[in-house]
Amino acid sequence: MTQFVLRRVLQGLFSILGASLIIFVITRLSGDPVVLMLPPEAPEALVQQMRERLGLHLPVWQQYLVFLGDALTGDFGTSYRWDMPVRDLIFERLPATIYLASAALAFSLILSIPFGVISAVRRGSWFDRFAKTVAMLGQAMPNFWVGLLLILVFSIHLEWMPAFGADTPAHVIMPAIALGWYPVAAQTRIVRSAMLDVLESDYIRMGRSVGVPEGVLVWKYAFRNAAVPLVTMMGVYFASMLGGAFVVEVVFAWPGLGRTVVEALFARDFPVVQAGVLFAAIMFVAANLLVDLSYGLIDPRIRHDR
Repeated sequence: MTQFVLRRVLQGLFSILGASLIIFVITRLSGDPVVLMLPPEAPEALVQQMRERLGLHLPVWQQYLVFLGDALTGDFGTSYRWDMPVRDLIFERLPATIYLASAALAFSLILSIPFGVISAVRRGSWFDRFAKTVAMLGQAMPNFWVGLLLILVFSIHLEWMPAFGADTPAHVIMPAIALGWYPVAAQTRIVRSAMLDVLESDYIRMGRSVGVPEGVLVWKYAFRNAAVPLVTMMGVYFASMLGGAFVVEVVFAWPGLGRTVVEALFARDFPVVQAGVLFAAIMFVAANLLVDLSYGLIDPRIRHDR
């Protein structure tokens, strides 16, 4: 078990290092931030002075080593746009993104688990066809389009929901639906497929033959064994929501980390973009590690003793 954890942590560290290198190079391809920070008529001496103050006069490889060394100590620099430590800015905006991703994950599970289980139990019924239709629509509709459609219907025409902000619990409903719509489709298909396999197993047939109630067989025994692939999807999609909520946060003006990184990207605020993507990579790796460790709790047959 210890060797497995150490191996997964080492793999995660290499993934985080690779993500930091990629985003560091890509941000510098967007242009020189000093051009946006100073007026066009600024003298060349002032431009060069500003570049030296920000450390942009160094070679790219040296800038990366400086960034990496500072990041290891928890120092991500100062934001060009907000003029505050990037670490404080990240911790200020991160809770809103975690809240949104958690609400989106809860929404996806509330729909996908009953859809997947019932459609497997009633294979070929109208409900099964309905669940398949929902899954197909979920995979065909991008989250930003779902968000705009929700705003058009429930905010503009019906005036039931607020279209932007994060002041009340009602503000999170539509962003959570937009962000969790695609996982509903994928998780429904995973649950249905896993349940179909488990329901054909010998121990389920034995349970039916001795008179165990169908509800107990389905929800207590079959669903528990079918939950392993669902847990994998949950971890992957939760991490993806944390790192991929950028568009949804922009559509709904949600004050989270994703919207902050998008605004920083347009402002060429290198430290904020680098730190935001690095935090997203860390959360993605951590979520996948927790998923791997949880397998043994769900299914005792799965152990990481090697």
